[in-house]
Formats: sequence, C-alpha cells, structure tokens
Amino acid sequence: MHAAPAELTSDVETRPSHPSPGTEQPASGGPHRMWLRRGIVMAAAAIVVFVIVLVVTHSKSPTAGNGTQYSSVHGAQFLRLKGTTEAVQSRAILVPVLEGQQVPTLTIIRLTQSGAHVKQGDLLVEFDRQAQLRDFMDKQAEYRKLVDQVTEEQAKENAARAKDETELKQAEDNLRKAELEVQKAELVSKIDAEKNQESLEEARATFDQLRQTFDLKRKAAQAGIKILEIQRDRTQQTMMHAQGNADLMQIHSPIEGVVVLNLIWKQGTMGEVQEGDQVEPGNPFMQVVNPAVMQVRVLANQEDFPSLRIGQTAKVRLDAYPELVFPGKVEQLAPIAEHGSFSDKVRLFAVIVSIQGNDPKLMPDLSAAVDVDLVGQSAEQVEKPGAEGGS
Repeated sequence: MHAAPAELTSDVETRPSHPSPGTEQPASGGPHRMWLRRGIVMAAAAIVVFVIVLVVTHSKSPTAGNGTQYSSVHGAQFLRLKGTTEAVQSRAILVPVLEGQQVPTLTIIRLTQSGAHVKQGDLLVEFDRQAQLRDFMDKQAEYRKLVDQVTEEQAKENAARAKDETELKQAEDNLRKAELEVQKAELVSKIDAEKNQESLEEARATFDQLRQTFDLKRKAAQAGIKILEIQRDRTQQTMMHAQGNADLMQIHSPIEGVVVLNLIWKQGTMGEVQEGDQVEPGNPFMQVVNPAVMQVRVLANQEDFPSLRIGQTAKVRLDAYPELVFPGKVEQLAPIAEHGSFSDKVRLFAVIVSIQGNDPKLMPDLSAAVDVDLVGQSAEQVEKPGAEGGS
C-alpha cells in the first residue's frame, strides 16, 4: 500500500521543470549571433558615412553662374565657359540700298547655297533688276534727247549771233557814212544838210539799239541753253544712279571663303533666305567667312573673370560634335563689363579664345564649351622659360 506513492514521487522529480513566466533563457549559440549582428550594423554605418562624405565632397565643388564651373583633372584646375564660334575674317553681305529710289523689297532670283566655297569675285546673289534697267533706259533716252536739244539751241544761238553781228556791223557802217555826209554841210544845200543830220541821228539810234539788243539776246540765249544743260546733267546723274542700282543687283564675294546664310525675319518666321524671297534693303542676310582662322567668344562673370589671363591655354569642344577637341588660347579680355541676362547686379566680361587647328565641321555660330587651364602656365610663359629667374 505504501509503494505506490513512492513511485509517483520519483516520476515527478525526473520531469523537466518548465520556466516561469518573465524568465529569459539563453538560446543555443547566443554569443556567436550577437557578434554577427554587431558586424552587420557597423558595415551598414560605414556605407552610410561613405555615401554622405561623397555627396558633401561633390556639393562643395565650386560652380559659377552663366554656365561656368570648376573641375580638377589630374591636379589641373579648369574653368568651363560657354560661348559661340565665330570667324576672325568675315564679311557681311547686306541687301543693297538703292540711290534715289524708295523700294520696299527686292526679289532674289539667284542665290549661292550655304556652305559653298567661293573665291573672291564669284557671284553670291542676284536680285531682280528689271525695274532698275527700265529706269536706266528711260533716263538714258531722256538724257540723249536733252543733249540734242542743247546742241540744237547752241547752233541756233550761233546763227542768231552771226546774224546780229552782221546787222550791228552794217548799222555801224551806216553811222560812219552818215557822219561823213554831215561833214559836207557847207558844200550842200541847207535842205540836204538837214536831211544828212536826220540820217545821222537815225543811224546812231539804230546802232545803239542793235548794240543793246545784241547783249540782251546773248544773255537770253545763254540762259535758255544753261537751263537745258542743267536738265541734261540732272538726267545724266539720275541715269548713272539707275545704272549703279542695276549693278548693285549683283553682289560678288569680297573675299575667299565659305558662304553662311543668316537667320532673318521673313513672312512672320525666322529662317534662311531662298530664291524667290523678297527681302528689305539693308538687311544682313549672308556672310562670307574664312574658316581657316576661327575663335570663340564667351562671357565670364565677375567672379570668374579675375582668374583669367591672356595667354592661358584652353580646350575647345563643340556641343554639336563632342568628338572634336581643339586646343585654344585666351587672346583678349574685355576691359568693360556688360549687364547680365537675368540680373543687373551680375556683370559679364567678353573673352576671346582663339582656336588652333581646323576641321570642315568647324563653322561659325556653333555653341562651344571652353575649358581654360587655371593652373598651367600661359603660352607666353611656356615660350619664355626662365624669364622670372632672369629677373
């Protein structure tokens, strides 16, 4: 009877005891997992710190306004400027302005295409000159008519002058004859002497009248001829102007180079001129450039300008052709600034950078990026090494 309780007590003591609520039991391999978690947290923190340092370093790189920025490559510091290419030697071609005529537009009938290579004296553009030629022919016919009139009037005056001189000479002879007859008064009768006296007075009056009218006729004739001569000369000038206007309708190239058509305002839009277009006089619609010598005109703001020097080397890149890179050199720095595009407080200085080298793709009015070397020596210092040491 007492053995059964003993067995029950033994079974209870051998069972595993359950943990009480709120008591932590260490898991199997606890220290190893803890070190693994700490390593992952430290690695993530290191990556975050690296990213923050990279962002801060990139944000601290100086950036200037007007599209300029500083960059460093292999220890060299460059200043990037934006500008436009242009030719050193170029000639603008304008629509001719006619003399003595008010013409609103001129019509293009022949035009050299953009990009064509021309020599000096080659025809660039021809305008419709029918009106000028017609005006020239009309003025030429009027001029010839006036020339004939002047010649005719001069001939008439010469004939009238000869006739008047003959009459004047005859009147003078009659006067001398009458004076001789008067001297015979003692030898003739009284009636004849009175007749001779009357003849003398009549001859003297006729001679004086012819002499006065002779001078008046000469002045009147010369005045009429002078009026015709003035009309003739004026018509000749108009005729020469018409001929000059007709010659202006053909424009020839002043230099050897490449034809570049400018964008102008026509028919409500901007575009290049074409054959058949009507353009206004004085409008620069074309230019002939020499592509052998090119340069870039850039604008540097007042913050970047003090770091620029004449002779600094540069690299020129064309936005349209990124694969082309040309060496360049700072040639000119504007002494006076101009207002910026967005603020009157920002001043911009014009800078001219020459391009060394040539390529068929290098044409005027192309946007370009210029990287100016701010650390390297200028071209003058490279050509004259030891100049500072000699001083």
